[in-house]
Parts: sequence; C-alpha cells; structure tokens
Amino acid sequence: MGSVEQDVGNLLRQKGLTLGLVESATGGLISHLITNVPGSSDYYKGSVTAYSNEVKVKIVGVKEDTINKYGAVSYQVAEEMAQGGRRILAADICLADTGIAGPSGATSGKPLGLFYIGLSHQAGTYSQKHNFQGNREQNKRGAAEAALGWLKEYLISLK
Repeated sequence: MGSVEQDVGNLLRQKGLTLGLVESATGGLISHLITNVPGSSDYYKGSVTAYSNEVKVKIVGVKEDTINKYGAVSYQVAEEMAQGGRRILAADICLADTGIAGPSGATSGKPLGLFYIGLSHQAGTYSQKHNFQGNREQNKRGAAEAALGWLKEYLISLK
C-alpha cells in the first residue's frame, strides 16, 4: 500500500477523473503532495493558492457576500472555493481548504486549528469541518492529510 496521495492518483487514473485544488491555509501543501507522485500530470490539472479574500473573490469566484456574512473560514466559503476551482481549472473534482493555521487569527467561535475542506464534483459539493490542535505547520499538514484522506474515500465510493 502506498501513500494516500499515491492511492488518490491511482483512483483518479482508474476512474478517468481529473483533479484541481484551491488552497488557502495549506498554502500549496496539498498540491505539493499530489505532484510528488510520478505521473501525476495524467490527472492533476493545477491549483490556485487563494490566500487573500481578494483572490478568493476575483480569481476563484467566491461571492463577496458569502465572505462578509460567514467569514473566510467557513464551510460556505470552502464549498464556493471548490465549485469555483472546478470551473476555472476545468477539473472533474476540486478540493479546497480554508482555515486558521495559527498561531494567531483565532476569534470567538473560530479557534486556532479550525479548517473547512470543500470538495466539488458533478455529483455535488460538500464540506468537512476539522479542528486541529498542533502548531502552524502541524495544522497545515493535518488539513492536507485530511483533505487527501477524504478525497480517497470519496473516490472509492464512486461507482
């Protein structure tokens, strides 16, 4: 059994699907893991590192109203990032993340380590909430691993 990113690559290849990514708090770490796999160009379209709200809105297509109403770290924004990324990258599936890696940035109701991961595919758009307890680097790695683990489960569930 290989790494989760190898498993994801094999599943994408088997199912004839392409992947795109829109990363915020992980800063390109998921893209890095995906492209560590030889032959990832068979299924990986590319990514947008949408760190600022301006890039989320102007490039990815997140609605400014959504950010104003729910905050950049919300499941609503994660889902809009995944939907927008799927469209602009012309990918079959898009993963997105938004979160508070730390050590600052927490607010009441939004603690350090809070991440939302979005996944968009023709069958629908979904999100997951995660709370990581590590330092900045550990939280980013936790979010990247959670995103890839979820993608693997999702791909396995596709008929």
